[in-house]
Amino acid sequence: MTQNAPSKTVSADDVRAAVKTILTYIGENPDREGLEETPDRILRSYNDLYSGYQQEPASVLKTFGDGGEDVDEMILQRNIPFFSMCEHHMLPFFGVAHVAYVPESRIVGLSKLARLVEVYARRLQVQERMTSQITRALMETLNARGAACVIQASHLCMFQRGIKKHSSDTVTSSLKGCFRDPETRGEFLELIKLDASVRQF
Repeated sequence: MTQNAPSKTVSADDVRAAVKTILTYIGENPDREGLEETPDRILRSYNDLYSGYQQEPASVLKTFGDGGEDVDEMILQRNIPFFSMCEHHMLPFFGVAHVAYVPESRIVGLSKLARLVEVYARRLQVQERMTSQITRALMETLNARGAACVIQASHLCMFQRGIKKHSSDTVTSSLKGCFRDPETRGEFLELIKLDASVRQF
């Protein structure tokens, strides 16, 4: 659990009751046939969407010394798809993450970079925080020489409500350690080549 987790325990029945309250507030009848199972469905959905609160980043970053002893160049995984929920409106944002690091002496399995993205995506988030959390976890857990993350995402709170700008996306970056060096930074940004086609509606 995260440091900001509430101390009070909330039961599954509390969540079901809250969903019924919301349905009533918006003008629905929570007891009609089509909505009878909605509280249970939302409960199961929340267990999946917010499963990142039950995981610590270090637990998914299994490292290997074997194979990493002579690696001193960038390891990059591009176009890692993710879905997350904006903490301001609890509406989805989604896109791709590009994650790279330069190891000190140990490497991680490639699937672990995607798993790290998932740990942070499956929480209430803002894109800016998520981007820096990924690089910080790589630096702290791997003792990496450097870490980089760029996230390109579309936010439904921009499309469905408020300003309603359907063609916009948001790009955030976090560069730590050797990725602050202009040459390494330039290599990373050249390799990821942000793609305007990542949004699919």
